[in-house]
Amino acid sequence: MPTTAEVLTVGETMVLVAPSIAEPLESATAFHLDPGGAESNVAAHLAALGTPAAWAGAVGDDALVRRLVAQLAARGVDTGLVRRDPGAPTGLYVKDPGHGVQYYRAGSAASRLDAGFAASLPLTGVRLLHLTGITPALSASCDALVDALFDRAAVAGVPVSFDVNHRAALWPATDAASRRLLALASRADLVFVGLDEAEGLWGTASPDEVRALLPRPGTLVVKDGAVGATAFERDRGADAPAADAVVHEPALVARAVELVGAGDAFAAGYLHALLAGAPAAERLRAGHARAVLTIADTADFPRGTP
Repeated sequence: MPTTAEVLTVGETMVLVAPSIAEPLESATAFHLDPGGAESNVAAHLAALGTPAAWAGAVGDDALVRRLVAQLAARGVDTGLVRRDPGAPTGLYVKDPGHGVQYYRAGSAASRLDAGFAASLPLTGVRLLHLTGITPALSASCDALVDALFDRAAVAGVPVSFDVNHRAALWPATDAASRRLLALASRADLVFVGLDEAEGLWGTASPDEVRALLPRPGTLVVKDGAVGATAFERDRGADAPAADAVVHEPALVARAVELVGAGDAFAAGYLHALLAGAPAAERLRAGHARAVLTIADTADFPRGTP
């Protein structure tokens, strides 16, 4: 099935159960059911900002999942590439504001995706393919899917955006995650990574050290929480040697209700500005602005906010 999306995101989405207000899960009495998951979050934020976006992945086939897909479609996301798998459940995760997240995703429909799924996805007209480091950790077949997606994008001439998104609980060991995520990030055209996760994975203590480890991507964005974000952008001019333009933008001051989902919002704000032709500093500011909207809510996507 063709898509009119400018950005295609591929990976997992789940049902998110979150307290309606920022209170402990143990004592909360009111909850929301929302779509959640890095790739579909990015698509939803992009659509809200006005960039046509599609999310492709696999879900189960029951009332809860139909609700999830309908919610994504209501947010403007093209869901025509979603595969239904009646033999497997959709993953679920529960937020405990201020105390992390509990995941229930073993054996999910998303984990059964494989390299063949990449061949079914239309890339004609797509300006950017967005992937994350969560997908290769879901299963061996999902790991193969990510390689196939990179290969297809290269053949089609579609740039790849990659958010490292290290989830330690999904990997058998840190060294396995370190090697694999570094290899995938090195294949991408644009990479997002948190300074804290880069330090945990690769021992890099500064944005400059991350860039030294990842010299290939044309653009590298290193996020440092409440400090800000730094973009390294390669100058590929024919008359000049390859060099980086380095731009830092401080984070916006904001009251945080729940931080989970902020990275996805940042990526979407940045990508929206990038596709609109904005300069690096403006892209970083757009990322910060979208992240601030998200951390003010218990959901991964700000409720009632454009």
